[in-house]
Amino acid sequence: MSSSGPTIAQTKIVNWVMPLVAIVVTSFRLYCRVRQGRLWTDDLWAALAMVLVLGLLVVDWLYLQDYGNFPQSARVALYYMVCLFFYAVVWCSRISILFTVVRLTVPGTLRRVLKFTTIAFVTAWAVLFAQVFWVCEPEPGWKTQPRPQCDLGRNVAIAQIITDVFGDAILILAPCRLIYKVRLTRAQKIRVLAIFSTSAITTVVSLAHAYYVLSDGGLKEAVSAMFEASVSLIVANLSVVVTFLMRMSSEDETSSPAPLKFSSIVTFGSQPRRGRVSNPLATTVIGVETTTIKLTDLPYSQSSVLKSGNTDEISVNHTEGKQSGGEIWEA
Repeated sequence: MSSSGPTIAQTKIVNWVMPLVAIVVTSFRLYCRVRQGRLWTDDLWAALAMVLVLGLLVVDWLYLQDYGNFPQSARVALYYMVCLFFYAVVWCSRISILFTVVRLTVPGTLRRVLKFTTIAFVTAWAVLFAQVFWVCEPEPGWKTQPRPQCDLGRNVAIAQIITDVFGDAILILAPCRLIYKVRLTRAQKIRVLAIFSTSAITTVVSLAHAYYVLSDGGLKEAVSAMFEASVSLIVANLSVVVTFLMRMSSEDETSSPAPLKFSSIVTFGSQPRRGRVSNPLATTVIGVETTTIKLTDLPYSQSSVLKSGNTDEISVNHTEGKQSGGEIWEA
C-alpha cells in the first residue's frame, strides 16, 4: 500500500479475501461439528456470524462502487449497513467463543455468570451501533460526500476500545479459571490456554481500527474494520478447528498396530449422545483410541463418571481411572 493509504482497488481485494477466509474456516468448523454430531449454541452463533460477514462483504462491495451507480440516499444507507454488519459480526463471534466456554463449564455459579454475560455482550453490540446514529445524525454534512463516511470521532473510538478490551478479557480469563480447576498436565493447560488466548489477536486488531476511527482514516478505517470482523470470526473457530486437526493427527499416529499405551487424555466439548448402558461392566470405547478399555481393567474404587449439564461429555484418564468432561488433546 502507498503511504497515503490503500486505493479503492486494494481495499476491494482486502474486503473480498478476508471475509472469504473467515467463511471457509467457519464452514470447516460447522462440518466438523455436524460430522461428530455435536452442534450446540456456540456453533449457531458462529453460523450466524458467517452469514453476517457474507452480508458485510456484499454491502461493502456495493459501498465501494462508483458514485453514479446509486442515488445519494442509497449510498448513505449502505454506509449505515456496513456499520450494522460490522458490529454484528464482531459481537456474534465473541458470543460464539463465550458459549464455547459455557459448554465446557460444569453447572454452577461460573456457568450462570457466563450465560448472563451474553446479555452484556448483546447490550454492548446494541449501544455501539446506536452510537453511530446519535453521533452521525446531528452532523448531516457528511451525507453529501461522493462516498459518504461519517467522522465517528473520539467518543466512538473510546467506546470501541473499552468494550473490545472488556469482552476479550472475559473470553481469555474465563477459560483460565476453568482450566485452573481441571486436573491436566502442564502441556495440556498450555495448549488449551494458547487457543483461547487468541482472542488477544482480536483486541490488537480492534485497537488499530479504533485508531483509524479516531484519526478519520478514510479507506484505512474501512480496511481495518474488515480485518477486525474477519479476524474475530476466524478466532471464534480456532478452538474447534485446531482440536479437530489434533484429533486427526492422533488417529493417524494410532492407526498402525501398537501395544496398548496408557496416557492422560483430556477432552473438551460434548460427545455424541449414546444410549444408556445397562451393564456396568460393558466396554467403553474411547474416540481417540483404537482399543476398547474394559471398566474391570481399571481400579474399581477409583472409576467414576461426571456429567456436565445436558451433554454427554466423557473422557478417560487411564492412569488414574478417572472420567471427566471435555475436545481431545493428548499429552
